[in-house]
Amino acid sequence: MEFEGKVALVTGAGTGIGEAIAERLLAGGALVVLVSRRLEPLELVCRRIDPKGARTLALEADVRNPMAMEAAVKRTIERFGKLDMAVNNAGVTGPAGVPVQDVEAEIWREVIDTDLTGIFYSMKYEIPAMLANGSGAIVNMSSANGLVGLAGMAAYTAAKHGVIGLTRSAALELAESNIRVCAVAPGYVATPRIMDSGKEVTDWMASLHPMKRLATREEVADFVAYLLSERAAFMTGSVHSIDGGYTAQ
Repeated sequence: MEFEGKVALVTGAGTGIGEAIAERLLAGGALVVLVSRRLEPLELVCRRIDPKGARTLALEADVRNPMAMEAAVKRTIERFGKLDMAVNNAGVTGPAGVPVQDVEAEIWREVIDTDLTGIFYSMKYEIPAMLANGSGAIVNMSSANGLVGLAGMAAYTAAKHGVIGLTRSAALELAESNIRVCAVAPGYVATPRIMDSGKEVTDWMASLHPMKRLATREEVADFVAYLLSERAAFMTGSVHSIDGGYTAQ
């Protein structure tokens, strides 16, 4: 129960990696606020992991909207009194296999606004709440493709590179404020969405990793929990691959 007495906010928590992170932090004793664009999936997750509803709060908020994220942090403090930890996980991939010159401007904006600007808006309101506490820890979800190039997915790759720069800048700004900021860069993860793409696609994704498999959601969630914990108290501004050797190639 390393997170007992702590309050965490997780964006993109209605499914996939975000759902697994919310469940892991709850199991570690935290009170958890789950945020997503759609309320219904969040309510399903909350009923599954917290049947009594005493230790979770589901909030519908679009990370692309700064007022929505400001309201989400405000509701967190109203319900649980503070904010200690945040995992900024909400993201979209956009279409694959599209050269830069063929990317629609609307698609570019959607991916950048969600994957990069959405993290900025989240941190903009999470950080003051943590400064009021005198401590905090933030994990931003980048990607293995935030460390290397990926042809055909320019917007996603650019956004995930940007997350790393944002993480490092914020970490330096907050280094003397007892607030840590790190980034995680997963390879391909066996989320429901990926697994629904069919065996041919998942086998291809697995083959891209030297370990020849996908990460599990639980592996990523466990590592995020480690970064949020006091065991990582001297870690800030760092980017951590969990990619089965993908970026070592």
